[in-house]
Amino acid sequence: MADEPRTDQADVSRDAATGIPAEVRDVVDRLKAEVAALHAELPRNNLVVWTAGNVSARVPGADLLVIKPSGVSYDDLTPESMVVCDLFGTLVEGTRSPSSDTAAHAYVYRHMPEVGGVVHTHSDYATAWAARREPIPCVLTMIGDEFGGDIPVGPFALIGDDSIGRGIVETLRTSRSRAVLMANHGPFTIGSDARDAVKAAVMVEDVARTVHLARQLGEPVPIPQDDIDRLFDRYQNVYGQGSAQ
Repeated sequence: MADEPRTDQADVSRDAATGIPAEVRDVVDRLKAEVAALHAELPRNNLVVWTAGNVSARVPGADLLVIKPSGVSYDDLTPESMVVCDLFGTLVEGTRSPSSDTAAHAYVYRHMPEVGGVVHTHSDYATAWAARREPIPCVLTMIGDEFGGDIPVGPFALIGDDSIGRGIVETLRTSRSRAVLMANHGPFTIGSDARDAVKAAVMVEDVARTVHLARQLGEPVPIPQDDIDRLFDRYQNVYGQGSAQ
């Protein structure tokens, strides 16, 4: 997939030198607090071990993202420790190196403007499906509701550049799913904001576990496509406090 040319180095340096534009300062500070708090949901829901995994949020009104620093314990994460990068992964604000997955998050934000949050985990069951390079079939109403069909597998890619991000975008552009199982790596999820992406990460692990358990009893029965479409439409457009449940 062709990528757009990035800003020249002089412009990037000026951005790094001046830090955060004044008009989004309050938004960035709010997102730092939100992203720091959302990271606590990953170990709380048994989605990560040690320092693995990350949550990021797009900064509305600026080509920036907020993400956790690399290799820092979840117990030590605070709003002040969050880092801010541009959408090419260049550090704009912070005293620590950004997460090693920052390039993947940045690529998603550049190419999927509707995405406001990205999460990566190594949760046990979803990662086991990724190790098999096998999609999670839509055999539960919860999968139809949340992901709109099978949860797809993305291509194998190494950390170090935006190859993982490319695989995420290429896979999810042809799917209604908000989760992708990157081959031999683990799940990445997207959302309208960071909280929405964390919810998807929790849900993908839950259904990965349930479908695995179902397979111990026999072959799960797929839900017909017409019913998946109705489930997805209701959950996305009707379900919730705004209408009858």
